[in-house]
Amino acid sequence: MDMEVTAWHALHSSMTAQQGKRRFSRGTLRRIAAFARPHRRMLVWFLLLSTVTALLAVATPLLAGRVVDAIVGGRAVAPVLWLSGLIAAIALAEAGLGLVTRWLSASIGEGLILDLRTTVYDHVQRMPIAFFTRTRTGALVSRLNNDVIGAQRAFSDTLSGVVSNIVTLLLTLGVMLSLSWQITLIALVLLPLFVLPARMVGRRLAALRREGADHNAAMGTQMTERFSAPGATLVKLMGRPSRESAEFAARARRVRDIGVRSAMVQTYFVTALTLVSALALAVVYGLGGFLALRHQLEAGAIVSLALLLTRLYAPLTALSGAHIEVMSALVSFERVFEVLDLEPLITEQPDARPVPEGPVTVEFDDVRFGYPAADKVSLASLEEVATLDTRGGEEVLHGISFRAEPGQMVALVGSSGAGKSTIAQLLPRLYDADAGAVRLSGVDVRELTAASLRDTLGMVTQDGHLFHDSIRENLLLARPEAGDDELWDALRRARLDALIASLPDGLDTVVGERGYRLSGGERQRLTIARLLLAHPRVVILDEATAHLDNTSEAAVQEALTEALEGRTALVIAHRLSTVRAADLILVLEGGRIVERGTHETLLAAGGRYAELYRTQFAAAPSGAADAADPAAAEPTLVN
Repeated sequence: MDMEVTAWHALHSSMTAQQGKRRFSRGTLRRIAAFARPHRRMLVWFLLLSTVTALLAVATPLLAGRVVDAIVGGRAVAPVLWLSGLIAAIALAEAGLGLVTRWLSASIGEGLILDLRTTVYDHVQRMPIAFFTRTRTGALVSRLNNDVIGAQRAFSDTLSGVVSNIVTLLLTLGVMLSLSWQITLIALVLLPLFVLPARMVGRRLAALRREGADHNAAMGTQMTERFSAPGATLVKLMGRPSRESAEFAARARRVRDIGVRSAMVQTYFVTALTLVSALALAVVYGLGGFLALRHQLEAGAIVSLALLLTRLYAPLTALSGAHIEVMSALVSFERVFEVLDLEPLITEQPDARPVPEGPVTVEFDDVRFGYPAADKVSLASLEEVATLDTRGGEEVLHGISFRAEPGQMVALVGSSGAGKSTIAQLLPRLYDADAGAVRLSGVDVRELTAASLRDTLGMVTQDGHLFHDSIRENLLLARPEAGDDELWDALRRARLDALIASLPDGLDTVVGERGYRLSGGERQRLTIARLLLAHPRVVILDEATAHLDNTSEAAVQEALTEALEGRTALVIAHRLSTVRAADLILVLEGGRIVERGTHETLLAAGGRYAELYRTQFAAAPSGAADAADPAAAEPTLVN
């Protein structure tokens, strides 16, 4: 390792050392050890071979000195050739060990990344919906990328570096002292000229790096929001492209300026330390030459000392900040554990059982519910706020009770915020009730397996979300084993088969981010086709036809009628025609059921439902128009 590389290493160590000092509990270290345990055999070999490599690194300068002594002493050619061959053998051994240790390092590091990422990913999947509504997606993805890689570095880089540096330092100091204690002491006196400037420059570069990272993060956020289909549409409709461009350019220019300043600071520093190292070598040659001329030192020893000098500064500067470097690497572990320590609010009981076979009854028994507070489901660092919102926990459902017999349809109507969607979310356990019980066929949903709930319940939400994937893959989310005939049958029943057949790639057509390559009605019909493919025994429609025009809705209603036949259904009503078809209508206000009955009985009662009919429906004549085409003439309920 030459002096310039040593200078860069010193600079890197000093920059890393600018992270705040932190103490780590034994519990944290035990958890780290648990992740390392599957890789312990490879870790032992990695550390052992790193130690052997350090030993060989010190042997080469000594042998080089012996070669010089043999040449100066005018000895036979054989010792010179033998020593040269030994140096070559050591070089080959170092190269081979370098390949093996690199393979071990990569295997340990990538294996650790795999373990951490899959653990965090699986854990996040178990988090409640409230977690995702509060968390910034970019911050969460960063935990699975940047922080996981930072945690991996603690094993693959920092740990091996500490071990090899300690071995190299002890051996180098011992050999140099045995060759010349005077030159060794002078070399140690020059060490502050390496460490102190590195600390000062490191602080400056760390500050520049943080500022640059902030600007890069801001640019990334701007691009993520503006380059999505909804964001790009909003900018084109209401934004100011010139202002957007100016804001982005200002941040980009600041990042450029920071990059130039960082490059120059680093260059000045490395140039200065390279100069110091050259002066140190001059001292070695000067003092060593003086001692050699006085017959107090061999010529070969001078060469060995000069080569060992570079191997002395690198481990010394690295170890000077080793503690903080280790702590900095372990910070990433704590950030990963921070996510893992968030307990999922929705868990499956060890003795959970499947939903009973046959037609399913849905029952809500005095259900009370309040959305969890932020500290129960989120982290300030994931929301990118200083402190979590303390609001939450207030009860929004107050004693909800009703029963849907097998094959019945229950419709929920009411003003916006009345609690309709909340009720729908309790059934598939997107949330759990705080009191009372939600039952399927007489069994509390908290006692059922998650897999059987997914197989039993089918839900179509208002937004009709699709992944940026093909039509085939979006449909197969419902039933991965389904064949093409089943896919086309579901599309036919959703009145979408003709459209898909007309596309050049058919089922392999990519729908775009959130399905924005399709119209709103087409997206929603595709999600309904997905529901039809799943064949659930209970159907939940959360304003499933909200984004459809009358023509599209008429087609989809036919498919829904077929899909709902013989199945228990919970429907948040959008069209009055859906409400009329319900076996039971529940009118909600303020999280309470204020009325219940059929369409005719509720209208006759003249209560809240009748008021909604008069005020929240776009009134249409109920005579001939309704009779001619109820789906087209029915007014819309504003929820």
